[in-house]
Amino acid sequence: MSKKIVFSGIQPSGQLHLGNYIGAVRQWVQGQQTHDNLLCVVDMHAITVFQDPVELRRSTREGIALLLASGLDPEKCLLYVQSHVPAHAELGWILNCVTPVGWLTRMSQYKEKSQLQKSVGVGLLDYPVLQAADILLFDTDVVPTGEDQRAHIELTRDIAARFNRLYGDTFKIPEARIAEVGAKVMGFDDPTVKMSKSILKDKAGHGVGLLDEPARIRKTLRRAVTDSGSTIAFSDDPAAAGVNNLLTIYRALTGRSEADVLADFNDARGYGDVKKAVAETIVETLEPIQARYRDLMERPDDVEDVLATGARRAAERCADLLATVRERVGFIPPASTR
Repeated sequence: MSKKIVFSGIQPSGQLHLGNYIGAVRQWVQGQQTHDNLLCVVDMHAITVFQDPVELRRSTREGIALLLASGLDPEKCLLYVQSHVPAHAELGWILNCVTPVGWLTRMSQYKEKSQLQKSVGVGLLDYPVLQAADILLFDTDVVPTGEDQRAHIELTRDIAARFNRLYGDTFKIPEARIAEVGAKVMGFDDPTVKMSKSILKDKAGHGVGLLDEPARIRKTLRRAVTDSGSTIAFSDDPAAAGVNNLLTIYRALTGRSEADVLADFNDARGYGDVKKAVAETIVETLEPIQARYRDLMERPDDVEDVLATGARRAAERCADLLATVRERVGFIPPASTR
């Protein structure tokens, strides 16, 4: 039985944080043995809002090194940078031409992000179509994602189905997969808001970056917002969101059941003990990742080799499907391929 094709993308802007690791990166590492994993650093998506070019190049390279340090093995998965494979942009444009504008203006993330911009670029409206191209290029079966991206996967399915109706059966219809534990890690400063790269950039206490030193991690956790009570329990009560977030992170990183997690805190004297235990668990999880990252950054040629190989393999994998798409929409093949 062939492995399911799993596609994931991650933006290079901003430092990867604990929420990225629990909600996405760790899933990718765990799935390397059982799935055909394609992992794309989506730098083209990053520029839907202005990025300093020097900083974007730096964060892209460092992001790749951090993904490798987290356990991604280029022998077991396909890791590459989006802009290195022109097929993404070409298919994105073709899909633009079959996607109704109304589908895009209804997307909640566009509504939220556009309100924060003085001038809204077309890319901010249109990037879900490029995201659809990312996914559909590789006959993807499954897209691991957080709850906040579920609507974008549904849009991808709608775009694929519309293209198939217009031009014949071409694209596989992918499915979203939401992690059972830790799919949505919340901010430590405000447990009603999802941990975010953009917020973390401006507010140090908001989250934990994967490269944060142990002292900083412990300081962030000591200041984590909880509530005025003392009950240590998993809860959907918004008033207990802070404690629930801490317990969820602890459970995700230790792999323990809810009952075992609560048993670990039977003798806790209060939320301070919970914060301390979660902080130490985070430190223990990140220390080996940080050590591998430092080693990779001392060998930049190795990282560049991974990117070159990944781009070549990705281009080869999507070439046949893109050729089919070109033929279906009526393009004349390049002379060299006739």
